Amino acid sequence: MSAWEAPGATDDWYTPKYIFDALGVAFDLDVAAPLEGPQHVPCKGWISSDSLTAQWQGFVWMNPPFGGRNGLSPWLDKFFLHGNGIALTPDRTSAPWWQDAAKRAKGMMLVLGKPKFERPDGSVGKSPGHGITLWAAGRRADLILSKRASALGSYWRKVP
Repeated sequence: MSAWEAPGATDDWYTPKYIFDALGVAFDLDVAAPLEGPQHVPCKGWISSDSLTAQWQGFVWMNPPFGGRNGLSPWLDKFFLHGNGIALTPDRTSAPWWQDAAKRAKGMMLVLGKPKFERPDGSVGKSPGHGITLWAAGRRADLILSKRASALGSYWRKVP
C-alpha cells in the first residue's frame, strides 16, 4: 500500500479557498461537507453524513474523503451518475478509479502544484505528496473549468 493510500489521523482537510475564488462560481450543494457545514465553499446547502445514500440536487461540489485504495470509486460513481458539478480528487493517473473517471468526465483539470489543504482550525497543512484533479460532470462544469484553466492549471476537454 502506498503512503497516500494509508488512512491518516483524519479526513478533515478542506479545499483551499483560492480554488473557489479562481472558479468564481456558487454551488447548490456541497455533498461531502464537515458536520458543521462547509468551511468556505460557496454553496446554498450541504450534506455531512450519508451522502452516498442521500439525494443530490443541482450543481454540486464534491471533495470526498480520500480514504484508502479505491475508496473514491463509490463517490465518483454517484458524482458522474448525478452529472452536474465539479469534483476534486488526488491526481493518481495510474489508479484504475482515476482512469475510469477520465473516461466518464466531460473534462478535467490538473491543478498546478500541490495545493495545501486547510485543517478544521483554519491553519494550512503541509503540501501533500500529490497534486489534484478537478473533474467536470456536465456542460456547466466543463465551461467553468475551461474558462478558469489559466488561473488554476491545465484543462482537457473530452472529445465527443
